[in-house]
Amino acid sequence: MSKNLFSLILFTAVIAACSSTKHSNISMIKQGITGFVYEVKGNQMPMIGEELPKPKGVATTVFIYEATNINQVQRVGVSTFYTAIYTKQIASVQSDSTGKFSMELPPGNYSLFVKIGEKYYANRFNEKNDINLYNVDEDKVTDGRITINYAAAY
Repeated sequence: MSKNLFSLILFTAVIAACSSTKHSNISMIKQGITGFVYEVKGNQMPMIGEELPKPKGVATTVFIYEATNINQVQRVGVSTFYTAIYTKQIASVQSDSTGKFSMELPPGNYSLFVKIGEKYYANRFNEKNDINLYNVDEDKVTDGRITINYAAAY
């Protein structure tokens, strides 16, 4: 009896341990944006005999706004930092320690920002000066990538 009980407890513990490994919601979304937030710092110039440092994943909050143009923000000089965004915030999501994030969203166009200190940051623009624009289509997951590289030299 005790041998069977021990086997049952061991089996239950193994099953519980395996099932307690949570797969993040990131791969579970069917429509929205999934991607990574990376930070790049320092000298990024290629040098003979040296490898470039790999981008580092960042745990941070990703702010998702309606499609936002450069004319719809309060910009810090000509930088990629912003003190105010005048479009509607749709959502926010926390990236994990590897920088991975995911957010279920309805079809539409969205601008993604992160906050550094008290300022928002985004450094990608299209030909119309829309900031860090991503399109979500019906039943599709869009890949997103935010690279924080204001402290990098190229």
